[in-house]
Amino acid sequence: MSDILNEVSGAVQAGSGPAEPTVLGSLPEGFLSVRARELHRLVPNATLIHLPGRREPPLLVSILLHGDETVGLHALQRVLARHAGHGLPRALSIFIGNVAAAQYGVRLLPGGPDYNRIWPGAEGTDHPRERAVLARVVALMGQRGVFASIDLHNNSGVNPHYACVNRLDPPWLHLASLFSRTVVYFLRPLGVQSAAFSALGPAVTCECGKIGDAAGIEHAAEFVDACLHLAEVPSHPPRPGDVQLFHTVASVAVPRHVTFGFGDCGEDLCFPPDLDHMNFQELPAGTVLARRRGRLGFLEVRDEWGRDVADAYLEVHDDRIALKRPVIPSMLTVQPEAIRHDRLGYFMEPLPLK
Repeated sequence: MSDILNEVSGAVQAGSGPAEPTVLGSLPEGFLSVRARELHRLVPNATLIHLPGRREPPLLVSILLHGDETVGLHALQRVLARHAGHGLPRALSIFIGNVAAAQYGVRLLPGGPDYNRIWPGAEGTDHPRERAVLARVVALMGQRGVFASIDLHNNSGVNPHYACVNRLDPPWLHLASLFSRTVVYFLRPLGVQSAAFSALGPAVTCECGKIGDAAGIEHAAEFVDACLHLAEVPSHPPRPGDVQLFHTVASVAVPRHVTFGFGDCGEDLCFPPDLDHMNFQELPAGTVLARRRGRLGFLEVRDEWGRDVADAYLEVHDDRIALKRPVIPSMLTVQPEAIRHDRLGYFMEPLPLK
């Protein structure tokens, strides 16, 4: 984590001048009812809002790191409306990420950054201004202290509501288990918000179901409200029955030069139309993930250190790409935009609590 903090320091120095988030000490008028597509009228860019509460330090909640994932905005609107007029039980800092993408209802703008891949610790050097802005957010919250950090997301496939952590220390697992018994530990992708804020304290990413799912919004709101009422995050290990823990061991992507579709298609790769229904269940060896045309179509599989491990997980029989070993997938999606901008999904293994 010291490497991340060193990067924060360097990026903040490089990000002086315009590479700063907007910082507010109160909610913009109209925030409690604004739609994500209209949010740019209230906050024109990445914005950090600090609200007072009866306890310090603040809980941080980040929203709209992906512009089409609106669960965080709707959840916070519910929480803030509940406490309107009588104050928050704990100070709350809100980070609003990709406002420009939210205006158009897309994950990210063409050629623009993915706001959950460029936090301190990210690979590469693209989008230096936005990287400096996010590094500045980490630095500002480090100055205030952070009680805990919550990053709220939707996803594009059929998945349960679950929490993700980048550390296996008891406070991280306790915080995650308050949202869901299903917890995923991962090291890649790099540059995610929860990894950057794990340098400051307990941090989780919450996957709250598909965009517009009312149950996901209410679940996220209840979780944020519960965290605002916590006096502390427990430091003792959770009981084994409280957490069903998985470890993300590989990411699965479609190479950029490979075309793909679903069902009976004429593309390089054809996935089952219900591919996302495979998520969070153990798939036996031999399960077919795709059919390929000729020798061109294949999948890229990399482990948590970025190494090519496709041969360890996949095998080809005639035109079928099948699993060589049992895996538990997560975030498999049938949304082409999500596949192109990010990944097809991930492979996981159960991880017993020690």
